[in-house]
Amino acid sequence: MSRIIPLRPTMRLAASVHTSALNTRVTRATPNKLVPGLVVVGAVSGVVLYIRSQLRQESDTMDRMFSQQNTPEVRARRDQRLLVDTEGNPRKTMYNILNW
Repeated sequence: MSRIIPLRPTMRLAASVHTSALNTRVTRATPNKLVPGLVVVGAVSGVVLYIRSQLRQESDTMDRMFSQQNTPEVRARRDQRLLVDTEGNPRKTMYNILNW
């Protein structure tokens, strides 16, 4: 029975050290989870902004091309070819809702 008494204080000491070590691990793990999330958000926003700028640049190029080709003579030929007088303007139909 004399052997058990000296072991009790060391067991309590070991248990208290173990719980303090767990507490420090939990507080250190939280910022480590934040960094990858910020990296992912930054990468996704960078890709989205790059794609948006490329689409805007392409749209501006197409607008310039169409504005050069959109003369009254070209409009008259297009309306004649699409039969706008008899069948209506196909660009203003319900099927072409994206053009509105």
